Amino acid sequence: MEQYQIVPWDDMTAEESSGLNLEQYVPPELEKLAYEVCKSYNMDIKGMTLITSKPDKGGAIWRIDTNHGTRSLKVLHRTPARSLFSVGAQEYVVKQGARVPGIILTKEGKNSVVAGGKLWIVTDWIDTLTPVAKIDLEGAQTLCHGLGEFHKWSKGYVPPLEAGKSTRIFKWESQYQKIMTKIGWFRHIAKAYPDAAASPQLTSVLDTFENQAKEIFEKFQASAYQKMIRKGEPHWGLAHQDYGWSNGQMGPGGIWVIDLDGVAFDLPIRDLRKIITSTMDDMGAWDLAWIRGVIDSYHRANPLDRETFELLWIDMAFPNEFYKHVKEVVFRPVEFMDLELGPILDRVTATEANKWEVLRELEKDKSKYPEGDYTEIVTAPSQPYTYRDYAKKGRRVDGARPVEAAKGGANIIRLVVGPDGKGILLMPGVEPGDVRKGKRSKRDSDPFASKQPKKLRSEKKEKRKEKKRKYEEPNLILLPVEKPKKTKVPKALKVPKAPKAPKALKVPKAPKALKAPKALKAPKAVKVPKALKAPKFEKPVLAKPSKGKPSKALVPQEAKQERVSRSHVKWPTEEDIRRLRTEPARRAARKLMVPVKPTGKKKSAQASPSKTKKGAIGKGTFAAQRTSLKKAKVRAYILAYRRSEVLRESTP
Repeated sequence: MEQYQIVPWDDMTAEESSGLNLEQYVPPELEKLAYEVCKSYNMDIKGMTLITSKPDKGGAIWRIDTNHGTRSLKVLHRTPARSLFSVGAQEYVVKQGARVPGIILTKEGKNSVVAGGKLWIVTDWIDTLTPVAKIDLEGAQTLCHGLGEFHKWSKGYVPPLEAGKSTRIFKWESQYQKIMTKIGWFRHIAKAYPDAAASPQLTSVLDTFENQAKEIFEKFQASAYQKMIRKGEPHWGLAHQDYGWSNGQMGPGGIWVIDLDGVAFDLPIRDLRKIITSTMDDMGAWDLAWIRGVIDSYHRANPLDRETFELLWIDMAFPNEFYKHVKEVVFRPVEFMDLELGPILDRVTATEANKWEVLRELEKDKSKYPEGDYTEIVTAPSQPYTYRDYAKKGRRVDGARPVEAAKGGANIIRLVVGPDGKGILLMPGVEPGDVRKGKRSKRDSDPFASKQPKKLRSEKKEKRKEKKRKYEEPNLILLPVEKPKKTKVPKALKVPKAPKAPKALKVPKAPKALKAPKALKAPKAVKVPKALKAPKFEKPVLAKPSKGKPSKALVPQEAKQERVSRSHVKWPTEEDIRRLRTEPARRAARKLMVPVKPTGKKKSAQASPSKTKKGAIGKGTFAAQRTSLKKAKVRAYILAYRRSEVLRESTP
C-alpha cells in the first residue's frame, strides 16, 4: 500500500467542511501518518492534541504527551530540502545559546523524518510562553530586543550540503522593482473597471505612491547596499521573515523565538522594518517616540551601523504597506474593489498623513550610529544552491564565491543531494551553485557527460541545419559516360595507315607541304582532301575517359526523380554559375570546372570552338580532374564539393 501524500485540504466542498474550522482540522490520513512518524522516535505517545493547521499549505502542529514529557510534533509544509535548511538553522542557533525550542533526534540520530512527501520534526514544548503587549512601548522594546538577540545568534550559519538554500539578501532591488511594476498594474486595473466602487479612489492615490516608490528607489540605488551584501550571507545571518507578537513570546530568560520554518538569509533589519510599519498601520499614525524606542532596543542587542540604519530608513519610506494591502486587486479586481478596497485606502491614506514628517526627523538620527567597514570584501561560501538573480536571466550576483580548487588536485568528485532528494554527482570543476533548483541540465543528470549543455544544444541545432540543407540542395548522381561511337568510313575513303617506325627512330611532325621521304625515316601519310575526309562529330563536353572504363560526371538532378538517361542531362553552364549568390561561390564553381586536355594526336576528335554550345565552359565538367586519379581521390573531390558552403548559396 502506497503511503499517503500530504496535500492542502482547503478545497473541501461545502458539505464536507460544514461545521468545521479548517484551521483546527486535519484529514484522518494525516493524523494516522503522524502516529506512524512518532514510532521513529524513542518515546511512548500518551496523547496527541492538534494545536493549529495550515489547510491551504498542508502543514500542522500537535502537542504530544510522552513518557519524556510534553513535546511538539510538526509537519513542515515546504519541500523537504527547503525545510531541512530551517531545521539546520534551528539546530545551529540552539547551539549558539538562542532561546529556541531544541530539536529531538530520532532513534537513528537524525533531526527529522520524511513522510507523506513532507518533513516532520519533534521539538521541546515550552509551557510558560506568553505574548508581550503589542501597542505598549515597553512590550515592543522587549520584543525587538529579543529579535536583535536572535539575529546575532544566527550569524555564521552555513546550511548542510543536502539542504536547499533559502536567501533573500540579494533580492532587495528586484523586490522594489516588482512593487513599482505592480503599482502600474493597479492603474490599468482601475481603468479597466471604472464602474467598480473603489476604482476612482484607487486612481486618485496611485500617483502619490508611485512617485514615492521612484524617489525612494533612487535613494536605495545610491546607498551602500551593494557593498553590504558582498560581506556574504553568514556575516548577516538569518531573518525570521514572520516575526511578531505570536512568534516571539516571553518565556524563561527572555523572548523565545518559535516557528522558524520560514527563516532565510537576509539583511536582519527587514524583520525590524516589518514590525515598525505594520504597527504604525495598526495605530493609524506614525509615532516617532515609539519608532526610536524599538530601534534603540534592537541596537542594544545587535548593534547597527550608519549604513544599516540608512537602509532601514529607506525600507520604511518605501510604500510597502500600501502594496501589501492593495495587491489582492490583481487576483479578484471587481469583488475586491467593490467590497474591501475602499476602507483599506481610507486607513492607508490616513496613516500617510504624518509619515514623512516622522521620517524626516528620524533621518537626523543617522549621525548617532558609527560608520560600517565595508572596504574588505569577504565572499560568501559556496553552497549547492548559490543564489542567482532570475530577473537577470540567471546571472551570478556579485559577491558569490568563485570556484576554488580542492586540496590535493582538481579531480575530486562530490556528491550533493538535490531538493527532490536525488543525488547529484558534481564533476571536477563544477561549482555546486551551478545546480539549479527543480531544473537540472544534462550535465547534472549525467555526471559523465563531457560537453556543456549549451554545446549539446548547438550541435543538435547544427545537425538540424545540415539535414535541412540536404533537402534543399540539388541531388547529384554519378552517371556513366559512354565513349563516343566513331562514324564508320567506307573502305574506299579510308586513309592508309603509315607504317610504324622502328623503336629507335622517332618520326617528327610532317610539314604542310608534301616532302620526299628521308632515309631511314618512315614514309609520310598521304593527306586526304577535305571532300574525302570522314565527317566530324560533335564531341560532348566530357571528362577524359580512362582505359577500358567509362568516366563519370556529376550531373544535377531534381530531388526524388527516376534515373535520368544521358540524352536528357542538362550540363552545367556559365548561366548556372552566375545564378550562385556570392562571388566566392562562383569562383569555387569555376575552379571545379577543370578543362580536359587532349590525350594524343587525334586533333580531329576535338570539338570546334565555333560549334561549342553557347554558355558552356570550354571542355570542363564536374567529373574527376584527370583519368589518372584513383577512385578514392575522385570520391573525396566530389565530397568536398557537396560540403562546400559557398556552393550551397544558390538562388532558385
